[in-house]
Amino acid sequence: MDSRNKLHSRLRLWEFPDQYIIEPANGSGAPCLDISRVDASMKLIDQVGECDSLRVPKIHPISGVVGMLKLLAGSYLVVVTESERVGSFLGHPIFKITSLKVLPCDHSLKNSPEEQKKMENEFSKLLSVAEKTTGLFFSYQVNLTLSSQRLHDLGAESKSLPLWRQAEPRFLWNNYMLEVLIDNKLDQFLLPVIQGSFNSFETAIGKDIVDITLIARRCTRRNGTRMWRRGADADGYVANFVETEQIVQMNGYTSSFVQVRGSMPFMWEQIVDLTYKPKFEIVQPEEATRIAERHFLDLRKKYGSVLAVDLVNKHGGEGRLSEKFASVMQHITGDEIRYLHFDFHQICGHIHFERLSILYEQIEGFLEQNGYFLLNEKGDKMKEQLGVVRTNCIDCLDRTNVTQSMIGRKMLELQLRRIGVFGAEETISSHPNFDERYKILWANHGDDVSIQYSGTPALKGDFVRYGHRTAQGVLKDGWSSLRRYYLNNFADGTKQDAIDLLQGHYIVAVNRDMAPVPQKGGLEAVANFPVALAVVLLSFWFATMSMKQAGSDYKHKHLFFSLLWTGICVGVAALVRANGRIFCNRPRLHKPRG
Repeated sequence: MDSRNKLHSRLRLWEFPDQYIIEPANGSGAPCLDISRVDASMKLIDQVGECDSLRVPKIHPISGVVGMLKLLAGSYLVVVTESERVGSFLGHPIFKITSLKVLPCDHSLKNSPEEQKKMENEFSKLLSVAEKTTGLFFSYQVNLTLSSQRLHDLGAESKSLPLWRQAEPRFLWNNYMLEVLIDNKLDQFLLPVIQGSFNSFETAIGKDIVDITLIARRCTRRNGTRMWRRGADADGYVANFVETEQIVQMNGYTSSFVQVRGSMPFMWEQIVDLTYKPKFEIVQPEEATRIAERHFLDLRKKYGSVLAVDLVNKHGGEGRLSEKFASVMQHITGDEIRYLHFDFHQICGHIHFERLSILYEQIEGFLEQNGYFLLNEKGDKMKEQLGVVRTNCIDCLDRTNVTQSMIGRKMLELQLRRIGVFGAEETISSHPNFDERYKILWANHGDDVSIQYSGTPALKGDFVRYGHRTAQGVLKDGWSSLRRYYLNNFADGTKQDAIDLLQGHYIVAVNRDMAPVPQKGGLEAVANFPVALAVVLLSFWFATMSMKQAGSDYKHKHLFFSLLWTGICVGVAALVRANGRIFCNRPRLHKPRG
């Protein structure tokens, strides 16, 4: 990379009353970035000016600049305040963001109308949610948005460009937030960030040291939370689309294998309504084939041949979706695009996940034909991956992760045999320490991806972690399911708004977002989940006690009051459904960018 395009890896933030100054702290004497706290204008300056008693700055070390967001009146600078090294990618250090901070450039708000100030405050609250975003990673030296194969295939000219210009936009988490910095030509301050997962370990096999890395890259096109982002949009981008790359390095050899997951590629949804499992609804069914065609055309361009493995149930609500998916694929499948349905729950149940060997027998030919990427010790390409397995269940989390870990294990064994580490019949299970650490690697990977989409670790994670189901794992799954229910109904709405704001899926506009802010009062002021939960529990207690105390002559009377309490319970809970959006006046950011 051209030295003029190298990212500043050590920075110092100076907070003055009227400006922020970001100073390269590596002793290079490079220009500093000056950002006005009045209007967010930016410029490069030679050095930090002198301080005096009227302009005493706060000084902090920071790891990088994530970008800038503009709301109604003010702009907000997002920086990385804390990070930790978690491993390396192709020899380059990788860092995980452990703390983000949003810095307001909103002094112009002082002269804004009162309604505008109130709306600005509502929007800025979403940024505090954004500060809690998990699973963010970056590198100062290498493009994390590209797989090893695509990175190797980059031309010399592309590799000399700034990292943000090399990046794959769909995996660049802060793509929208970087726009202001790009317009100001601040390449050395532009830190590309991905959302996903990064886990690795080293183990010895005989005298050989094997390094295994597992990376997840989350697509930003239809990013969001579990119940608020389902299916595909009109352009074929699907919810919870994640690229997973497994990399093995040893004795100078590098080999990687990529697989993807993503929601069923047509329009469908589940409207949050306080039920445990809201009804599945197919939206605009007449558009399903066109949308799926766009989705698979995009996959073909990026990955080559595609095998779609559908793991959902064949019956019930899931069955309707699976039936639609299968009928759509009849118009799309051919030599380069294939579809396979495997009813995970019917075949494997809740404990017999070893029966996934049945699935492997059906896809083994595709995997061997399309292979994996392999470089020898000289850096020459010996093999390339020619196709990808696309796996889905309903959430593309739990069943998907178990299945992908099985596929990853089989492919890693093929890679190690090709490199010469394993014999013809040798497997990962032949090496207990390797086997244990490999299971943990995939379990952590599944938890990371699941937390970002559902808010909880993956279900069925005990099988991935230990190779079998456990009583503790079943109990943990029950607790995670309850947490998902709560988050879906009472927390994910706000989180979805924050995601849409950060990634430019919703652009704040004065003429659209200046609706008056009603004053909360009465029930509106207390309509929140803790209150609803308290009323629910109290209602059920009164109902239960009422029925217990009822004699035969008063059954109907007590039944009436029991139903009355139940009605109150449902009514109050309904007031706060969908994250309390009815009363909290939090803007519903559902309109697309532009």
